[in-house]
Order: sequence, then structure tokens, then C-alpha cells
Amino acid sequence: MEWIQETTGFDEIFAADGSTRPHYEAAQRILAGMDDRELARREKLQRLSLLNQGITFAVYGAREGTERVFPFDFVPRILAADEWKSIEEGLVQRVTAINLFLRDVYGEQRSLKEGIVPWELVLSRPEYKRQVMGVVPPGGVYTHVVGTDLIRDDTGRYVVLEDNCRCPSGVSYVLENRNLLSRSFPELFSAYPVRPVEGYPRQLLETLELVGPGESRQAVVLTPGMFNSAYFEHSFLAREMGVPLVEGFDLVVENNHVYMRTTEGLRRVDVIYRRIDDDFLDPLTFRRESTLGVPGLINAYRAGNVAIANAPGSGVADDKATYAFLPDLIRFFLDEEPRLGQVPTYLGMRSDDFAYMLDHLDELVVKTTGGAGGYGMLMGPFASKQEIADYAEQMKADPSGYIAQPLIQLSAHGTWIDKAFRPRRVDLRPFVLYGDRVRVLPGGLTRVALREGSYVVNSSQGGGSKDTWVLEERDA
Repeated sequence: MEWIQETTGFDEIFAADGSTRPHYEAAQRILAGMDDRELARREKLQRLSLLNQGITFAVYGAREGTERVFPFDFVPRILAADEWKSIEEGLVQRVTAINLFLRDVYGEQRSLKEGIVPWELVLSRPEYKRQVMGVVPPGGVYTHVVGTDLIRDDTGRYVVLEDNCRCPSGVSYVLENRNLLSRSFPELFSAYPVRPVEGYPRQLLETLELVGPGESRQAVVLTPGMFNSAYFEHSFLAREMGVPLVEGFDLVVENNHVYMRTTEGLRRVDVIYRRIDDDFLDPLTFRRESTLGVPGLINAYRAGNVAIANAPGSGVADDKATYAFLPDLIRFFLDEEPRLGQVPTYLGMRSDDFAYMLDHLDELVVKTTGGAGGYGMLMGPFASKQEIADYAEQMKADPSGYIAQPLIQLSAHGTWIDKAFRPRRVDLRPFVLYGDRVRVLPGGLTRVALREGSYVVNSSQGGGSKDTWVLEERDA
């Protein structure tokens, strides 16, 4: 069975001398002992299982239809215990600082007054919601659920690519990937002490209940509906937590309290795990034409009668321009050095940076500050001259709406494609919960760029996923 090593960046499975990294030896041996027919049989069973369970995602604008099965590769990504410990410590530090930053920009604004973050950056962002200025959410937590995207550079060092503090998606695939792989390749699990992930829904519910202001601590999952790209996840998490899945018309606000319509009458709601963007949450406060939200919801939130996870306005912390200031914010709020590195970032809001960006578009990855899902970005090293020229004109209309970064190789991981284990680029999205403390789900969503030479791992752009293992610490 052929295993091909990556030659232009960090390889997760193979060391520079071509030897297999110790924590991958058993997995490689087990998979190499299966012939093509057996691997094809198990892969087919996986696809059928994904289809039968409705584990799909929507692709907006796709000509051939919107619903697709989320591609899954059976070669697990394996993280040693000490490797994970450093990641976990870095994420706890980072999410703690993000929460303090949010409390500050909606409160005293010390980080702005002392010049840690420019006033114009925060105040100009549509993600900054003045309507919740001065509001401290129940429990004092703004970022209850965070998905932070990590990549490895060519030295193997983990660096943060971006934070997702609004409505991060993907944790349902983490749980389903584990179930799928344990059924289709049980031999792999017999060789490794893998830390479990199935407790996440319970931990999420505990987090929501901890910040709920009422006695019942009734939680619901608020979805925009079945046509949303992440609807599978919304329904999955509601089912696993044992809480109602609701849409905006299922909720009503009376006397600044939120209630859910039921066949037995109105029932008090204390916590809303919202999967709706801020602008659509409440037509009385934000977008008047929204039919997805709940009229009066923000007034109930201001009164402290309902918790909303994540808090309205938290998106200003994952703005891609704000990202550039996170190391300084960690030093400012925690008086610590950042444990995780970042990618060097040029900001369009700075005239010198913007001039550099325009002169080097063929070398840079350019993104809109509020973008997500791989949409609206320019991969300069792979773009045509016309694409670069068109994108430059687009940037000139709103310089502050763009950031740019050098192309990072991304690490590569063996992936079963065309009857061989071929290297494909990967990233990692761990999921962080913040209730009474910060907790990190061991592992996360490893996304893989299935197309040869591609650096874009998003499912909407042709990516897939892997099961991510964190190994238990072995007794000394």
C-alpha cells in the first residue's frame, strides 16, 4: 500500500528523514494491512452511512443542488498528549483574553483609550453593536462557544489563523466522525488510548445552563431554519442536548421575558443558543426586515432576563482585522506572552499596509475582514492577472474591509485518494466552551483540502474532514 510523503511543508505522518512519526506507526501498519478492495468496501459503507443519516451541508449558489454529503477521510489525525497540552493552554489563554476584550469594548474601553486597539477599527465594524453598549451578559461571559482555526507552518509550529466567536460550526461533524470511524475501522481504536469527545453535548448544555438567569435554566437552540447550511448541526445539537429546536416564530417576548410557544401554553426560556447572525436576531433592534428573529429579544437581554450564546456583538472579536491585535490584547489583559503564534497580517486600514498589499497581491492571501467560509478571498499565488486586477479594484473601494497574509504552506496529512495515501493540506478547528471556566474539547474538526495542490479546506470549497484524536497521557 503506497504512502506518499509531503515534500514542500510539514508532514503530519512522516518526519523529515522519511521515517514514520511514532504515534502514527500503529495506524499506518493497520491500514497498510488492508487491500484496495477492503478499503473501498469500508469507504463505501461510510458514504452510505453519511447519506442515510442526512449528514450534509448546503452550498449556496451551487448549480447542481445545495445539499451535499460532507466528505470524510478515514485516516485519523493523531495528536500526542504533550502536543495537545500546549494547544489547550494556548486556547484557554486566548479565549480568556477575547472575553475580556469584549467586556472592555462594551464597557470601560480601556484597550481603546490606551491605544492597544485603534478606535476606528472597532467603531467602524458592522460587527460592533452599539445597541448592547454597557450590557454585561448573565454570568459575564460573551464567548460561550468559540471555534479557533489552527494551522501548522513548515516548521511544525501551531499558529492561529482565525477565531470564530459568533456562530462557529462544525462540532457535529467532530462527533459524527468519531462514531463513523469507530464503526468502520474499529481496529484502529484498539491500538490507541483515544480521549473521548461524545461528552460535548452535555458540556455544552452545562455551559448554557450556568449562564441562564432563571430558575428553570430552560435552554433552546434558535435556528434560521432548514435551508441554512448548518441546519444539520442545529438539529443534531438540540437533539443531543435534549432541548427544543426553535425558529423565531416559536418565541415571543412579554414583559421583557422570553417565552416559547408550546401546546400547553407559553413556557419561559432562559438561555438561547443562537445560530442566527446578530443582524437578524431582533427586527426591533437590528434589521427591521428580518423574519428570522424575535421582536423584543434584545430588550429582554438588556434587562438580564435571558442569556444569548454567543452574546450579541461578540463578532467584533473575530473580525479579521481585530485578529492582528490579539497578541497585544493578551499582554494587556493577562500580562502574559501569547502561547500560540499568529500569521503576519497586513491591514487595509493602514495606508502603508494597503499600498504593500496592492503591490504584492500575487504573493498574498487577501480576505474580507468579516468574511467566512472561504468566500470572497483572493489566493494571490494561484490567481490569474485578470483576477488580481479585478480584486484590486474591489479593494480600492473599501481598503479597511480587507486584510492580507503571506501564504502559509499548511501541514499535510495522508489521505486515501485514488488507491493511495496521498498528502493533502489540513487545518484544525478545536472547540472551546466558556461557562464557569474555559474548557477545550479534546481534538476538534480537522478539515482537509481534497483537491491536489489546494490550500482551501472549507467544505463549501471542496474540502472534507477527518476524525481528530488526542491521545491519553501514558503513565510514566
